[in-house]
Amino acid sequence: MTETDRRTHPAVTPATAPIPTAAWLNLALATVGIAVNFWAWGLISPLGPTEKEKLGLSSFQQSFLVAVPVLVGSLGRIPVGALTDKYGARLMVPALSFATILPVLALSVTHSYWLLVVVGLFLGIGGSFFAAGVPYVNSWFPPERRGMAIGIFGIGTGGTAIASFFTPRFLSWYDNTNTMFYLVAAVLAVYGVISLLLTRDAPGRQVPEQLFGRRFGEALRHPATLPMSLLYAVSFGAFVAMGVYLPTYLKEAYHLSQNGSSTRAAGFTLVAVLFRPLGGTLSDRFGPARILVVSYATLGAMAVWQAFLPALNPWSTTAFLVMAASVGLGCGAVFALVAIVTPKAKVGTVTGLVGAAGGLGGYFPPLVMGAVYGITKSFAIGLMLLSDAAFAALVYCAARLIGRDRRDSPNAFGG
Repeated sequence: MTETDRRTHPAVTPATAPIPTAAWLNLALATVGIAVNFWAWGLISPLGPTEKEKLGLSSFQQSFLVAVPVLVGSLGRIPVGALTDKYGARLMVPALSFATILPVLALSVTHSYWLLVVVGLFLGIGGSFFAAGVPYVNSWFPPERRGMAIGIFGIGTGGTAIASFFTPRFLSWYDNTNTMFYLVAAVLAVYGVISLLLTRDAPGRQVPEQLFGRRFGEALRHPATLPMSLLYAVSFGAFVAMGVYLPTYLKEAYHLSQNGSSTRAAGFTLVAVLFRPLGGTLSDRFGPARILVVSYATLGAMAVWQAFLPALNPWSTTAFLVMAASVGLGCGAVFALVAIVTPKAKVGTVTGLVGAAGGLGGYFPPLVMGAVYGITKSFAIGLMLLSDAAFAALVYCAARLIGRDRRDSPNAFGG
């Protein structure tokens, strides 16, 4: 819109200007893409209890197995984000989807612990899709609508809930568990073809001219990167950790069946992803920092409650669901803040770093929980550590971010 148009039609502001149809189409493509790739990324977690019994694994070995895809999916976001800045989502979205097919198919012929670990490393490719999707979506929406857009995109992280819900059921429905792997590979292939045909980068996409090393260094030094990384490590870290470890936790702590524990884990993930767009939308309206304060306060309180291992009843179930809602709000708010404080040409690289920190935040808790439980037969220490992290993030947001979480704030992050 020209300056003359704005004077002639003062009611049409950037905040109320219509979003083009192409933006919604590409948002839908990105959301489906992360759902499909996260479905593949989450396949090993619900298999953990079965593999523990089949292969005679210790609690720590089981935790390590389910955490490996998280590690690679997290660290892989750094190069994927930078490559998306350079080459665009038009190339990266289908490429990641096609690349994830191979490790999914490899699960059908893998029957030893260390081979499963190796396959888990390559499944991490699916988890790195997040770092391609965020700059892809950001580029199609104006800054004042990016919280909402990234929140909707974040619904796709519920692909891990699909894995949690259906994997144990396929184990009971079919004698040959390979049916599940073939299905996921086929869905990835279909999506890859569709995305190859329809994915488009936004008009005017800024292509960085600098080499990756220099862009990585600048993104690392950007004043928003470290605090955003730490906050996302708490929010998304809690989401990932609970998503991948909850089946094991519920089975060990409450002696639930594999179907029962996986269903509740899927419910946790579903609630979290449904609250993610709400976190982004509320951040657009009230500011990300206030939403983060509410999120971390709630997460910390629920973690303390659960540390005392209440009986599995409606109250404890409610506590898990409230915890899920809080991490969903937090995940949406953090990336609403990233969209505000990060220059457009650096969104992919910064997103890669922040996303990697979030994934790493989910990598270590299952290992800690598994190790502590193996020694003490209690999950209390791990849950109290989660509450400590949430309350520390709460203090930081309340003290340092409220009033600084707007692009026009004189105290906003520089860069």
